[in-house]
Amino acid sequence: MGETYAAAGVDIDAGEEAVRRIGPAVKSTNRPGVMGDIGGFGGLFDLAACGYEDPLLVSSTDGVGTKALVATMTGRFDTIGIDLVAMCVDDLICQGAEPLLFLDYISVGSLDPDMVEQLVAGVAAGCRDAGCALVGGEMAEHPGVMSGGEFDLVGFAVGAVERSRVLTGEAVSPGDVLIALPSPNLRSNGFSLARRLFFDVAGKSADDPAWDGADHSVADELLAPSVIYAPAVAALREAVDLHALAHITGGGIPGNLNRVLNDGVDAVVDATSWEQPRVFTELQKIGGVATDEMRRTFNCGVGMVAVVSADQASTAIDALGDLQARVIGEVQPGGGDVRFVEGDA
Repeated sequence: MGETYAAAGVDIDAGEEAVRRIGPAVKSTNRPGVMGDIGGFGGLFDLAACGYEDPLLVSSTDGVGTKALVATMTGRFDTIGIDLVAMCVDDLICQGAEPLLFLDYISVGSLDPDMVEQLVAGVAAGCRDAGCALVGGEMAEHPGVMSGGEFDLVGFAVGAVERSRVLTGEAVSPGDVLIALPSPNLRSNGFSLARRLFFDVAGKSADDPAWDGADHSVADELLAPSVIYAPAVAALREAVDLHALAHITGGGIPGNLNRVLNDGVDAVVDATSWEQPRVFTELQKIGGVATDEMRRTFNCGVGMVAVVSADQASTAIDALGDLQARVIGEVQPGGGDVRFVEGDA
């Protein structure tokens, strides 16, 4: 018998089994506009079925970074797909878009249908939360490039927004307020530093308590899934005139809020206006990390920042409901910068 693909490390049968298993999860994300089923060479979507009059398409792509290494070391793959969806769709909504469809790409060293099933179940859960359809994806087995237990997870999202409702940041003006949509955890950013601090500097194992007195483990803390803000922001847009929205990911508040400011304003953030979740104070303490470094590496408890006029602040906070949003600063004349102050500016 001659050489085979399986002998080279690629198991076609395992791939077919994985596709069979993920079918129900994919179907669970169907929404108006979805056409057909998985298995085609492309995912079809009928934009006209969504009721837009003059739509613009908005697209984004992202991954989960080295959070994947924590999933691998613990064998827990059921929530990281939620992070993937969050990283992609919460970028779309910063342009004012409604998430419509999603695709994922999973690369592995050796295809394990159980792992793939967990990964896609998480992606599907995130898509259901975000209101978008998982219309396709790809699984790739890369022996020799990745080891048997390794994987990478990448997502691609497409949304739509009426041309007249695109968020550009041009409406941001002095006197506007900054409203934080809280993040209870790291989401998917800063994990290279977080892993170094927990595992190398503090010498913790994944099963150790996250900190003294914690009733959950380091793994529980690091694998806590990201909040998906898209549904809350949709409600916010119906309630107020939203001037801008910033997704606080890699680069923290200073590296993301500045992206939605025009050249005539600064965002002044009151660093005392919210309490950081415990994980951030622990990481800073473990590594003696400077405050500026914390702010540009982690979200520090703020997952998104909405900019609205001051007279609509209360309405905006009410519209965000259970998120417990709060005002964390204001917009002042300036040159497009983000400044932190301790207390009122």
